[in-house]
Amino acid sequence: MSSPPRIAFLASPTPEAQQVLAVLQRDHGVHAPEDSDVLCALGGDGFMLQTLHRHGALGKPVFGMKLGTVGFLMNQYRAEDLLERIAAAEPAKLRPLEMHAITESGASVVSLAYNEVSLLRQTRQAAHLSIDLNGQTRLPELICDGVLIATPAGSTAYNFSAHGPILPLGSQTIALTPIAPFRPRRWRGAILKADTEVRFRVLDPYKRPVSATADSHEVRDVVEVTIGESRDRMVTLLFDPEHNLEERILSEQFMV
Repeated sequence: MSSPPRIAFLASPTPEAQQVLAVLQRDHGVHAPEDSDVLCALGGDGFMLQTLHRHGALGKPVFGMKLGTVGFLMNQYRAEDLLERIAAAEPAKLRPLEMHAITESGASVVSLAYNEVSLLRQTRQAAHLSIDLNGQTRLPELICDGVLIATPAGSTAYNFSAHGPILPLGSQTIALTPIAPFRPRRWRGAILKADTEVRFRVLDPYKRPVSATADSHEVRDVVEVTIGESRDRMVTLLFDPEHNLEERILSEQFMV
């Protein structure tokens, strides 16, 4: 009989998550992420994203349990049959976006995004942006509050709130969605192949400053942002078979 997996439990700082952390570590032991077979994230979607950013390079599968306000990327919390659930879980492989941002000062910042990269105006002035796809200008000027690129896993979050499309998991696509577009007024975005290189240029960065955010990592005063699918990073999330991530995304498209 094989030995049970070594589980590294990681919890958000909320009292409820910390209490559950203590119980699970008592029952299953304490293991560092780098020495574990599976990571178990206890919290909400925000904490799951933190876990992926901090430990995604380890290549360990992550089983999340909801102990927060939003849990689209999490399983329901239930402690008594955790080992059986992990053994039966279905994997969902996610490849993040990679953002390369250049600021007014000439600094270059690289960051990953598992949900979305968003560009937003920093002041009352609307942003003026141009959009290139694979080196070709597709939209010379977009006047808007902002614009974002979302992965399928992130398409039900900020992207959907901005009236962007919900993308099926495994569709090899990304969503390009404007936020409160003023001109062109009728442009509602696009669905692109996942390997498309998207480049935004800020047309008037001094009068109309823009920030770029990859998940929760914000870079202010950007002049150019290039986004593409990461080539060397992939993470695996584990889900209960009866409510896996693919089913959740599909169900979102039929909610009324």
